[in-house]
Amino acid sequence: MVEAFSIRSATPADIFAILGMVRELAEHENLLDQYEATEEQFQEALFGEKPMAEALVGELENEPVAFALFFHNFSTFVGKPGLYLEDLYVKPAFRGRGFGKALLRHIARIAVKRGCGRFEWTVLDWNEPAIRTYDSIAAASLDEWTIRRLEGENLRKLAEEVD
Repeated sequence: MVEAFSIRSATPADIFAILGMVRELAEHENLLDQYEATEEQFQEALFGEKPMAEALVGELENEPVAFALFFHNFSTFVGKPGLYLEDLYVKPAFRGRGFGKALLRHIARIAVKRGCGRFEWTVLDWNEPAIRTYDSIAAASLDEWTIRRLEGENLRKLAEEVD
């Protein structure tokens, strides 16, 4: 890995760069139609009165080239908090240089330091380069689990149902 690559906690000054990479990620995953995040939302979620997530910025010679966004969850089976990696992104020109794995290692260290029992994330089944990276670090594939999601109108409908 190039020694000039460094990882640090995001600051409010990084919001614009992070949002740019989130947009690139949405485009890469063919999900740009779902991209609607704003600077204000990220400001509140990461640095507001009650932060909901944390972000790391990976820099090469002081230029943001990668980011990771994660938050705590909790395992009832393990009885400990865990970390959930929502997104990890490395700009295309900087892939294949170990920066993604360095971000994973950094978050794993945070998880261990905080006494977390798990560090989890999802990956699209067609993202072979990412899957190879995750296989290389022995991240288990939980093929027996299926992710379910409520969002938008369906989320509102359930919330509005009368008990």
